[in-house]
Amino acid sequence: MYFTHADAVWEAHPGLRAAVIAVDGVLGITATRAYQDKLLPRVEERLAAGGESAMPEISAWREAFSAMGLKPTQYRCASEALLRRYRKERSLPAFHPLVDYLNTVSMAFAVPVAVFDCDRVAGGITVRPAEGTEEYTTFQGDSEHPAPGEVVFTDAAGYAHSRRWTFRQSARSVVGPHTERALIVAEALHPSAEADLTALQQEITTVLGECRVRVGAAKLVRPTERRLEFFSAFPGEESTSEERP
Repeated sequence: MYFTHADAVWEAHPGLRAAVIAVDGVLGITATRAYQDKLLPRVEERLAAGGESAMPEISAWREAFSAMGLKPTQYRCASEALLRRYRKERSLPAFHPLVDYLNTVSMAFAVPVAVFDCDRVAGGITVRPAEGTEEYTTFQGDSEHPAPGEVVFTDAAGYAHSRRWTFRQSARSVVGPHTERALIVAEALHPSAEADLTALQQEITTVLGECRVRVGAAKLVRPTERRLEFFSAFPGEESTSEERP
């Protein structure tokens, strides 16, 4: 499998960086609540310092959404949406140990973090402008077609696994009780994105190792290293690893 961004995304957002982590053994994950609790003081510090829109990590995504013709107060990146909900309720609903932990990481770093069930993704994921023919499945079970030019996570079969880039994921590849292999993607656009994502990647790989999830491949995606191929990271699968600029 692979993960990459299309040239059009890099051209429009040269400051983009992404931490990409492929894992397996998710079925055996142990409880992550204690690790979430360790991150919550960082979340509280963020919220006490001011509104979400003033955070440089969030502000950069708001600018990107505006550049894409989206109203940032109508369509919020995933980390902003989580922080706003947590500010009001001081809790988040529980879905799955991996998802719950990554949601807390997303709030602590104020960076959108997506996670996909690899066995429900065809071939790999490319982040690119939509052609308008891609199929997106809502959490209500409906099918939608992203507007042409909208940035989406899409696979080799033409399924869109997100809408409006980091706004909302698809129900098609959501992590659940059946998930054994997953792809974690954290993206950032703010000036210190590379350093912050390096720390975020270290946080995730350390904790998941302690929770009995195997990290098979990890990469910091940047303009000079744009692609991760990771099937070779899993036992019993033919190696297809190849670095491409």
